[in-house]
Amino acid sequence: MIIRVVLFVLMAVGLVGFGTVAWIASRPTAAAHTAAVAPIPKVHVLVAAHDLHAGSLLKPEDIKALEVVQSAAPEDATIDTAQARSGLIGAMIRRPLVAGEQLRSADVMRPRDHGFLAAVVGPGMRAISIGVDAISGTAGLIWPGDRVDVILLQSIEDPALPLGRRVAAETVLSNARVVAIDKQLVQGAVPGAADAPVARTVTLEVTAEQAERVSVAGRIGRLSLTVRAADANSSQVAMATRAAPVFASDVSHALSGEQKRPAITSLKVYSGAGKSEEFKF
Repeated sequence: MIIRVVLFVLMAVGLVGFGTVAWIASRPTAAAHTAAVAPIPKVHVLVAAHDLHAGSLLKPEDIKALEVVQSAAPEDATIDTAQARSGLIGAMIRRPLVAGEQLRSADVMRPRDHGFLAAVVGPGMRAISIGVDAISGTAGLIWPGDRVDVILLQSIEDPALPLGRRVAAETVLSNARVVAIDKQLVQGAVPGAADAPVARTVTLEVTAEQAERVSVAGRIGRLSLTVRAADANSSQVAMATRAAPVFASDVSHALSGEQKRPAITSLKVYSGAGKSEEFKF
């Protein structure tokens, strides 16, 4: 009887020891399994949305976000944030990029960087800035890299001219490339005033002669910009235009002088008290 009790005790101790050893042996396997299923750190970086050639200016549609493994992202990769996207708009691409290639700090030159305009403007070309407001600048829809026409609107203060010829508009520059956009105060506004209207300065790439034309035009009237359609077959050179101006009388029938006046069919002439004579036409 005593032997049986001893045997049972030994068996119980053995089972407990075996279970303990098995539990301890299973711990590294569980830890390894936990490490295997741990999530891999990832990050969203900005990449080229399509192929970009060197010298092009970035627009919002040129960049997009791509999720990559954090360890695969270069140290100078551009992490996708609202501030990073805003900082890239208008930046110049230094080298050709293929679609999906990450945008690195060394690949772009921003408008704030020293020598930006000198690098963007082509050989023999000039950069000239035009102050525009929210309306004349097409409500802030112009981006660096766009092509625009410059329209001069002027009022001619000459009482000898008919009313319909005192306001005129004409295109003084066509197909100019926008190379930069910055904010500045409207001329005449008080700096620092709470209600001071804010305008944009649009910088265009032009020739030396075109820069002179734009400077004179800005002196004699108000300049507005119109955005040209993106056309791969269009000329890549700005052109000075000499088309006939459009006068107020060309767009307003009230000022054209062509409205019909009531026809006079008779005229009565009074030559004395109670004496008159009527003439028929």
